[in-house]
Amino acid sequence: LKQASGLGDPKSDIMKAVLRQSKAVPAMALFVLMLIGGRCFTPSGAPRRARSAVTMRATKSDAIGLAAAKLSKAAYPFMTQVDWNDHTFWTVPGSDAISWTKALGKVIDHGASMDSEMVKEGCLVHSNAIKNLGANGVCSEAELTAINAAIGRMIASAPESKTMAVHDAVKALIPPEVPPYLMSKVNENNAKKAYAALIEFTEVVKANPITPSTPQSTLSSSSASSIKEAASKMGKAVYPFMKQVDWTDDLWGKTVPGQAQKTLKAVDKMILMGTQMDSAALKEAALAHVKAIENMDDKGVMTPEDLDAINTGIGKTIASVPHASVMDVYQSMGNLVSNPGIPQYVLGKQDPKAALEAYQSLMEFKDTVRAAQKNERPEEQGFLSADQNIMLISAIIALNVVGTLLVR
Repeated sequence: LKQASGLGDPKSDIMKAVLRQSKAVPAMALFVLMLIGGRCFTPSGAPRRARSAVTMRATKSDAIGLAAAKLSKAAYPFMTQVDWNDHTFWTVPGSDAISWTKALGKVIDHGASMDSEMVKEGCLVHSNAIKNLGANGVCSEAELTAINAAIGRMIASAPESKTMAVHDAVKALIPPEVPPYLMSKVNENNAKKAYAALIEFTEVVKANPITPSTPQSTLSSSSASSIKEAASKMGKAVYPFMKQVDWTDDLWGKTVPGQAQKTLKAVDKMILMGTQMDSAALKEAALAHVKAIENMDDKGVMTPEDLDAINTGIGKTIASVPHASVMDVYQSMGNLVSNPGIPQYVLGKQDPKAALEAYQSLMEFKDTVRAAQKNERPEEQGFLSADQNIMLISAIIALNVVGTLLVR
């Protein structure tokens, strides 16, 4: 992280240049803290056993927790000045969709290398903060501290090379005018104090590495096999549709305008569902996306084999979570996009015949995933109503679209 900032060594050429232009320090500080502190994303309610395991391992590097508190105290005045409802933070800056997708591949790969329980704990603290957000989108200082500590431990559990890979990939796509523009919207002195604390925090994180654990799947072999077979069958029907979609369209990098708080609440439902997923299946799905991104063509189209691997991974993750969590995602996303007519607009840009064939195949895949979900969670053996069945179908469609967009 210190190396990623490019400003850690006062003797470096970068640092000398910054010292000659004092405004560059707070500008970069603002941009980095917005990336790391973000909107105070994170969820609540992880399994007690998993959380206790994280707590025990976190105590081994409590220096990160102490440093996080110090960072939050210094950064909070800066954080409260940012207009988190500004649509700027939902905008993809600079480069094209394909380049950003490749950068996202590095981000996903970074996350897959982290300790899975610490990632889930990080998600949970983000979710807690989201639930308590006021109209201004600012979390409390205590919540910010929990988020910073969780992010610090997550990064401490990942190889430094993967952290740097994310830095290099994202840095190359950010237009040079972005940091100064963001800096112009806050107090320079507050940004400088936040930046100084951030540098100190990165040094503590680097000095306290955490060895990640290897997640073991709880999904039965029979469920995994059935989902893989169904994903392969669906892939053959879906691929013609996938190929005709224009994945270079900047539409895929946009969010619903004027709905920052509502969008954030929908993201929270996704985060919460992610914390309940089988860690091994989640890692499998993540790495399938990484591989697909590496293999995609210049139009953002993945190979048939990678499509099958992604659908298999997504199917396994959905089968491992409670049905209610899937419904929460469906309902929050449906409420977000239904009024603007987004589904109709997107469908209007596709070949309706290919879309219908893909949908019909998805219905079969949905049945297999739902059967596996019942098999893995005996408490959910009850009969689904027609409305619930439709909601499950729509949720799987949404998750397939999200997964596909990551490899657009």
